[in-house]
Amino acid sequence: MAVEVPAEIEQRCIELGDGVRYALRVLCRQLDDDPLMGSPAGDPSLYVTEIDGEVFEDCPALIVTYAYGPPALSEGQLRITAVQTSQTPIEHTLQLPDPGPDPRAQALQAGRVVEAWQRFTSALRERAPASYALLRSGTSESVIQSLEATLGVRIPADLKALWRLNAGVQEHPMASFLPERWALMELDTVIKAHQVHMGFQREWSDDLPPQWRPSWIPFASWSVTDTSHGLYLDGDSGEVCRWTRFGDRDPEQPSLTVYLEDTADALDTPALATHPKPGLINGFLQWGPRDDPEERALWAPLT
Repeated sequence: MAVEVPAEIEQRCIELGDGVRYALRVLCRQLDDDPLMGSPAGDPSLYVTEIDGEVFEDCPALIVTYAYGPPALSEGQLRITAVQTSQTPIEHTLQLPDPGPDPRAQALQAGRVVEAWQRFTSALRERAPASYALLRSGTSESVIQSLEATLGVRIPADLKALWRLNAGVQEHPMASFLPERWALMELDTVIKAHQVHMGFQREWSDDLPPQWRPSWIPFASWSVTDTSHGLYLDGDSGEVCRWTRFGDRDPEQPSLTVYLEDTADALDTPALATHPKPGLINGFLQWGPRDDPEERALWAPLT
């Protein structure tokens, strides 16, 4: 098994000194022999280990984070994700909330998301291949970490699991094929929407209920380009909530897992769906019945 060291990690080691590069190479050989030598770091697949600076010349004490195996990576794959000195002042590191649930619970939750989303996309490929073709491919752990650094928050494990499978949909008039007419947001749009809402929040009165919190991560919107309404995952409570441009902030589902499982169940067995029900408009999955008379005439329920 080859241990992957991304270019940005190599550059970080160069900045820290030649001794750090050598120490990391030694650690990589150790990880090759024992990939589970580190301690779980909170998110599924993430581990942390330490390098004793006294063992190596010109090398401070280091904290090394790495990803190993599913759900973040393929089976048997290992990638170094961060290297920092153990003396790094806390104000110079990414400020993240408490890890939350234990790694096993997060791994279980992420696994349920993967299972539910794969059930949904399998049914989508069979019943509405035109909609399936609009799905974007999954993203990488390094991209998610960059997004976390940009937003300054930890992305919940279940949402990470979803993005590793499909990170949004392509722009199309029929791209809003999640229940209640939501479109899965691409990650650039997630960042922009979060930053816009946080900008509004900074101007909001402290005497009023918050309009947005850093831990509210948007993941679906009215369309690929219209983010005036949408769904966000509350990273503190785990709830899926709805936002509108009128200031509404309402819980929709107790978790992302439940939301995706209900969605997959409805498409698997349309007869059991209450409202909305899955159907097709010109071969694209759309949920109805539709309010617009022209769309209602085109909409055909799935059975």
